[in-house]
Amino acid sequence: MRIELVKRPQQSTLFSVLSPLIALALTMVAGGILFAAMGKNPFEALYYYFVDPLRELWSLHELAIKAAPLILIAVGLSVCYQSNNWNIGAEGQFVIGGIAGSMLPVLFPEFQNGFVLPLMLLMGMAGGALYAAIPALLKTRFNTNEILTSLMLVYVAQLFLDWLVRGPWRNPQGNNFPETRRFHADAVLPELMPADGRANWGIVFAVVAAILVWVLAARTMKGFEVRVLGASPRAGRFAGFSAARMVFFAFMLSGALAGLAGISEVSGAIGQLRPSISPGYGFTAIIVAFLGRLNPLGIVAAGLVLALTYLGGEAAQISLGVSDKVARVFQGLLLFFVLGCDTLIHYRIRLVWPAKAVPAGEGA
Repeated sequence: MRIELVKRPQQSTLFSVLSPLIALALTMVAGGILFAAMGKNPFEALYYYFVDPLRELWSLHELAIKAAPLILIAVGLSVCYQSNNWNIGAEGQFVIGGIAGSMLPVLFPEFQNGFVLPLMLLMGMAGGALYAAIPALLKTRFNTNEILTSLMLVYVAQLFLDWLVRGPWRNPQGNNFPETRRFHADAVLPELMPADGRANWGIVFAVVAAILVWVLAARTMKGFEVRVLGASPRAGRFAGFSAARMVFFAFMLSGALAGLAGISEVSGAIGQLRPSISPGYGFTAIIVAFLGRLNPLGIVAAGLVLALTYLGGEAAQISLGVSDKVARVFQGLLLFFVLGCDTLIHYRIRLVWPAKAVPAGEGA
């Protein structure tokens, strides 16, 4: 017996729209069962995950800080995935963007004026885009699998960052801690409302990027090209579109936004380079992209939901004494149910039984 997925001739519009909400509800049910199996009150645990982080104004600022990199990265990934290019290495592009943008305040600390921060942001975007161009080049030139190459480059970026902050970029006045010097005031991303919380301009960058990419996808010829090549490369070739150029465009746009997220995180929430500058934003953004149905505006809402799981995980650690890995489980469950719901809405399951062997001579 084997299982086959058969495309439904008609898909329910209602269930297609409600799919992310159904997936979120199923995630909460599965999470409640998980907490009950751990001996915790499931209702109390879900309260700490999804309600408690929203009670205070400072928590909303923290939510914006967590959501900004998720939205920025996921918006770029949505263009990749719609064009059928599978960038799994946004985490590495995030790290390289943070490194590239930090060169000015780390290597040239005496350079302090109003041009520093804009240059840092541009350098971060350029670093992320160029790093993303590596798997694009390997795919178009050598036909390598971009999933594997982009993923392996994540570990290269992380190890490179670790080497930098423990070696040549280590703060000479840092008491031998593995970190760079603190960024000066001109290299720090400003806060939106300093009197109320830490939320910075990163969330503004994220929302603006989502709007611009939505306009690109819905109102421009380039967006049409992305959809055509993603749905049918053969039809795209007949239309005169270049699949190779699309690979570079999608990867480099995705890498640029991941790099912007990286330098925004470093210059905003952290203020220096450390051995680790991301709790896994690049991988979590994959969930955000699919939860938002690869729609940049939907990704904004999805990014806030996933950011809430980070804050909820921290609250659950403090209040319930659970491991920080539980937040990762929540995110994994959410991706599982999102993909599962979408699959069952667009396909039906068919069981195929092996044909019975006909004994020799019976068919004569």
